[in-house]
Amino acid sequence: MKISIREITALPTLMHWRKEVIENVFGTVPSKRLLVANRQYYRKNIVNGNHVAILAGIDGMDVGCGAICLSEELPSPDNPSGKCAYLMNIYVRKEYQKQGVGHHIVSWLVERARQLGCDKIYLETTEGARSLYKNIGFNELPGIMKYADIQSSKS
Repeated sequence: MKISIREITALPTLMHWRKEVIENVFGTVPSKRLLVANRQYYRKNIVNGNHVAILAGIDGMDVGCGAICLSEELPSPDNPSGKCAYLMNIYVRKEYQKQGVGHHIVSWLVERARQLGCDKIYLETTEGARSLYKNIGFNELPGIMKYADIQSSKS
């Protein structure tokens, strides 16, 4: 079994995989509004280099995906460059899980983020994938909080 990684920029392919991720990871059918927002995001951020997307394949068949959202923050002692890589959209089709594909995807994304000069590489995880990320070198970040009432604040 040979696992391969390739970058993707084609909008139809990006949208196909994003829809599959939303359906299988979030357990919901994406709304038309969300799909439009994703399409707009890709059009802007793939072109300007702020988003790197990949597909993972086994023996030539695409079985998973992953991405880096690049951003910049105020440099600090724990991120002197200010460059950030948020890994997301990491997904492997169920029948190909536990075969090293996820590890390949995340390792590739981390290496690319390092090549791009990112001093801060982070992600969100499901409970089922937590051990994968820990084995690659990610640590839990205590002290992180997320504002929960974001939808109400937009009204």
